[in-house]
Amino acid sequence: MSTSSQPQFRYTQTPSKVLHLRNLPWECAEEELVELCKPFGKIVNTKCNVGANRNQAFVEFADLNQAISMVSYYASSSEPAQIRGKTVYIQYSNRHEIVNNKSPGDTPGNVLLVTIEGVEPNEVTIETIHLVFSAFGFVHKIATFEKAAGFQALIQFTDAETASSARNALDGRSIPRYLLPEHVTSCYLRISYSAHTDLNIKFQSHRSRDYTNPYLPVNPTAMEGLMQPVVGPDGKKQEPQSNVLLASIENMQYAVTVDVLHTVFSAFGTVQKIAIFEKNGGTQALIQYPDVTTAAVAKESLEGHCIYDGGYCKLHLSYSRHTDLNVKAYSDKSRDYTISDPSFATQIPGSTPCWTSSSLGSKFSG
Repeated sequence: MSTSSQPQFRYTQTPSKVLHLRNLPWECAEEELVELCKPFGKIVNTKCNVGANRNQAFVEFADLNQAISMVSYYASSSEPAQIRGKTVYIQYSNRHEIVNNKSPGDTPGNVLLVTIEGVEPNEVTIETIHLVFSAFGFVHKIATFEKAAGFQALIQFTDAETASSARNALDGRSIPRYLLPEHVTSCYLRISYSAHTDLNIKFQSHRSRDYTNPYLPVNPTAMEGLMQPVVGPDGKKQEPQSNVLLASIENMQYAVTVDVLHTVFSAFGTVQKIAIFEKNGGTQALIQYPDVTTAAVAKESLEGHCIYDGGYCKLHLSYSRHTDLNVKAYSDKSRDYTISDPSFATQIPGSTPCWTSSSLGSKFSG
């Protein structure tokens, strides 16, 4: 067997729920690792920036089959695993769990490690955490994540004195009820000191925030979870409404273009913008209306319907956290109908894209 090229996978190792990732970009963040691995299962622990060049990492899945699934997928895929455009090499680790040898958490520092007990990760927003801890001083940065211990957050203050003040006041206490969803009765804070002194926040998102750098870029996909879930009278979560719909299209036997989507969705009101993209091997689209009411009517009418006869190009709709899409005025994947530049009119094909679904056709009559 030739050894001229570096293999992406090592088949001779015994499978482990801990994967060893190599050739990572410089200072690869934990969020980037989780984003790559989470389609295959729950991540319970990570260890970043290890090795002489700090370009390796370990990721621990909750279950062995989840790790096997990731290795098998990229072993058979023509597209390699990538982070920031760099090919990532994946193999099983010879360890079966990640052990972080850190200080016991009793040595005072300016960064607190907070475990929030009794809640799911999306039930306590980063805004709530900031509100609670900023009562004791200026909060520089926050990073939230999920580990085996539960939902946790790293909170950076200016100095150890401010952090100690917050720890002494909040350790063992509960977040006030009025800051929590109605169905959450209580959640308790277990606080220790972290070995970190300065958190490395790559971008603003619903999982991380740098309050010292207003110019830090926003990760639009990570901001999808920004809004706190709305809870209905029955205690179940309700999807926050928006003027932008996220459409997932399954059973794509025929092409779905911007013009096709415009034909379908404009039957319910003025479509302002459309963007089509690929995600997790499927086709999705964002459709922007002028208001929430129009989007709600379109969502209720089109959910579960097929664009074409025969069950082809089935629509699954949800609300996006976006409110104003930033798209190119005219391309094969996006369109901005709010721009009244006559030069675009000559570029749009003359014939209307054809779709023949009888299930949708009745909704557009008249």
